[in-house]
Amino acid sequence: MHLGFADYFIICLYFFFVLGIGVLIKKKVKTSNDFLMSGRSIPLWITSLAFISANLGAQEVIGMAASGAKYGIMTSHFYWLGAIPAMVFLGVFMMPFYYGSKARSVPEYLAMRYDEKTRGFNAITFAVMTIFSSGISLYALAMLFEIILGWNFEFSIFLASGIVLIYTFLGGLTSAVYNEVLQFFLIVLGIAPLVYIGIHHLGGWEGVVKNIPQPMAHAWKYMGSAKDNPMGVDVWSMAAGLGFVLSFGYWCTDFLVVQRAMVARNMSAAQRTPLIATFPKMLMPFIVILPGLIAVALMAKGVGYTLPMKPDGVTPNYDMTLPSLLMHYYPTGLLGVGLTALFASFMSGMAGNVTAFNTVFTYDIYQSYFVKGRGDKHYLNVGKMATIFGIIASIATAYLAKSFNNIMDFLQLVFGFVNAPLFATFFLGMFWKKTTGHAAFFGLLGGTAAAALTHGLTLAEGKGAWIANIHEFHSTMGQNFMIAIVAFCTCFVLTWLISLFTRPKAETALAGLVYSLTPRPESGHLPWYKRPVVLGIIVLLLTLALNLIFM
Repeated sequence: MHLGFADYFIICLYFFFVLGIGVLIKKKVKTSNDFLMSGRSIPLWITSLAFISANLGAQEVIGMAASGAKYGIMTSHFYWLGAIPAMVFLGVFMMPFYYGSKARSVPEYLAMRYDEKTRGFNAITFAVMTIFSSGISLYALAMLFEIILGWNFEFSIFLASGIVLIYTFLGGLTSAVYNEVLQFFLIVLGIAPLVYIGIHHLGGWEGVVKNIPQPMAHAWKYMGSAKDNPMGVDVWSMAAGLGFVLSFGYWCTDFLVVQRAMVARNMSAAQRTPLIATFPKMLMPFIVILPGLIAVALMAKGVGYTLPMKPDGVTPNYDMTLPSLLMHYYPTGLLGVGLTALFASFMSGMAGNVTAFNTVFTYDIYQSYFVKGRGDKHYLNVGKMATIFGIIASIATAYLAKSFNNIMDFLQLVFGFVNAPLFATFFLGMFWKKTTGHAAFFGLLGGTAAAALTHGLTLAEGKGAWIANIHEFHSTMGQNFMIAIVAFCTCFVLTWLISLFTRPKAETALAGLVYSLTPRPESGHLPWYKRPVVLGIIVLLLTLALNLIFM
């Protein structure tokens, strides 16, 4: 592909703004709290858009289009079932704990609720997970550069990671948050025209449905049996694996997204951050999933478009769905906007992971276990060094992502190992005051081990079964859901049993950390549109309507 002057100008202009934000914000970064937590001073509309955009990385933009081509409209479950309810739960029930405790991170909250070893285990596993997720974003964009622009894979990796390093090193979390807002609008503006052009070319939504397999056109209709739908899952595994374990495990405990709400100016803004974010979130399937269905419909119609193949010549390269459509439809100038949207998705995902990593590493690993009681300047420098290390480690993990033909499959596997058992720990800890620190630690350990064992004993699309093959799933996603369910249940049962035989903390030490011992935030004086419960009900009703429309 040959880009025109207009395309390069748009891309360079975007880089100029991204780096400029970092330079401007650098002047305001004077303490470690400024660098790692933005001083808890970010306005509500900024935190709400950043809450979405931190999750709107390359793995979602490219990965969801890939899943749309592989699984069809069922991919919408990652939003309408696997995101919205959990975001509502976070805003209504969990943010009062996070924000009210004044914890600087999710692992620090675990230290307050349980003990240091539980904090340490979560901090280490979360740090590893963010590096993997950041590496996936890096791989996705480097792959894009290599295939579309013909750039060397290694050169692309170092160029892209270098840009993220500069603006996160200069401005810390604040720089990342404000860039995430810019990137959100760029992603929407860059991809929405593609969806409109593609659907118009196919004769509207009816034309899309007519040219794809029927199971790909329905969200729920073909989920009676795993073998009847392209995702290879049934209603139970979808509802339990994605709708409960993975979704609540991610949106309610993953510090990457929770951090965006924790830096809001006050408790009311912190609660409303995920709730306001649900409104654009429920519409995102029309931006990031529909390109996958359009690609399948175009191939069926035979209009000169084909989905690229993996090097083996047999396996479709689903990750190239969105880039290949951009090449197919966009002219010079508009192509620059589309490619800038992909740049933006990468920047958003990688910077979000790196800023979450440097906060957890500095506060929950380095300060807690290695060097305590030093001056603030020391921890500010450590946070900056952690940023550099996070970028370097992300580069290493980018190569591991090459073994998966759908990066969303890989990402859900990582979440199954880390977030699924963690949600069981949070759920019991927040709503059962007798949950103990020993139980939480060994429950997390057992849940993670159960995830590894399940992966080692099952096979899906040639992956897993590194111990023995006792069961084969219809798809990698089906295997991922089961891994998450097993990890959650194991952690939940172990934590509950061990709590029965160990001593819990005194109730006075749990005030503000357990639901029954925490005063409810008053919202009666607020207008109805600012009340968390009212907003949550409206969001859930709208989401239900979308599920019924695409039943």
